[in-house]
Amino acid sequence: MKKNKLITPGNLLIAQPFMDDSHFMRAVIGICEHDNKEGSMGFILNKPINMKLNELLPDIESDEDFKVYYGGPVTTNSLHYIHNVGDLLEDSIKIGRQLYWGGDFEKLKFLINSQLIKAHNIRFYIGYSGWSVGQLESELKLGTWIVSDWYANYTFKVKSSALWKEALINKGDKYSVIGQMPPPTNHN
Repeated sequence: MKKNKLITPGNLLIAQPFMDDSHFMRAVIGICEHDNKEGSMGFILNKPINMKLNELLPDIESDEDFKVYYGGPVTTNSLHYIHNVGDLLEDSIKIGRQLYWGGDFEKLKFLINSQLIKAHNIRFYIGYSGWSVGQLESELKLGTWIVSDWYANYTFKVKSSALWKEALINKGDKYSVIGQMPPPTNHN
């Protein structure tokens, strides 16, 4: 039996095509933390919500169209961000090539209002996806997720409606066939 790939920050979890959990159906999750003693967390990258950043943060004065996404069902009263501006935002955590998580929030607001961070540099997430110690490994053994690499283009350039399909096609082999499967239909 093939051993599951070790999960690390910078990996993607791609939902299997028949997952029927409404939170994770056709979800693509970027992993930001994975620790055998603390658990795992990440953000659903492809579920935009009908909300703009300045609706959440009235002190954002930019005219940029900063989109907000549903990051997952845990702590849905929290705001997180993934960006590609690296050290421009102190206290950011590097999670991959041109992928950073968090950073100094007050400086972030200043950089946005100064137009030094634009909408194409950052994505915002309400809530997050989390797993307790060993939970993600169990789900991987059950075949719930397909593990892949997280490329910055998946976050900043690919349309969220096409991300699940594109990530599978880019993985190649049998996954490109899975990516062509139409969404499930509900006959109730």
